[in-house]
Amino acid sequence: GQREDPRDVLISHSNLSLNQLKKGARLGTSSPRRASQVKTMRRDLEIVPIRGNVDTRLKKVQDREYDAIVMAAAGIRRLGFLSQITQYFSTEEMIPPPGQGALAVQIRADDEWTQRVVNAVNHQPTHTAVVAERAFLSHLGGGCKVPIGAYSEIKSGVLSIRGIILDDDGKRCFCTEISGSPTDPTFLGIELAQRLLDMGAREIV
Repeated sequence: GQREDPRDVLISHSNLSLNQLKKGARLGTSSPRRASQVKTMRRDLEIVPIRGNVDTRLKKVQDREYDAIVMAAAGIRRLGFLSQITQYFSTEEMIPPPGQGALAVQIRADDEWTQRVVNAVNHQPTHTAVVAERAFLSHLGGGCKVPIGAYSEIKSGVLSIRGIILDDDGKRCFCTEISGSPTDPTFLGIELAQRLLDMGAREIV
């Protein structure tokens, strides 16, 4: 199916945007990528790890255990909590992780019947974009522990992919975007990763 909203969102107790949060406010996230990208925008905030399901995290904001939290829009939407979102981050402001918002179905290689069913519901633009993003991740080592993000989309027949690699403090940040033909998304993902490595990101990956 078509990709859900790939963006990250902010949920704050007093309906304040990221820029409006007071100095030293406690912001919860379980994602090193989100934490590092937030630090590039608000270094004065206290970034605190947060655990639990969506309900639990939302309650921690309501109870003022956290001033705000950052989560994936897709998870909030699927659980029906859209009204609690304070701010949406564009995919330029906060680049998502590869595949965010997309659903994947894994099947047996020899299961032709299921393959036909899956092909019938596959959303090709989403598939192409996620292939590029996953190639980007794979070229960086697959299970990369470093904060990274990648987002790809097709517009007017052109596939573009933007990637980011940061250190944990968000002080070193490498980001760029490339575009090309949607017929070879794997090549574009690998090319983007290599460009970032050549820009200096290999020092932190």
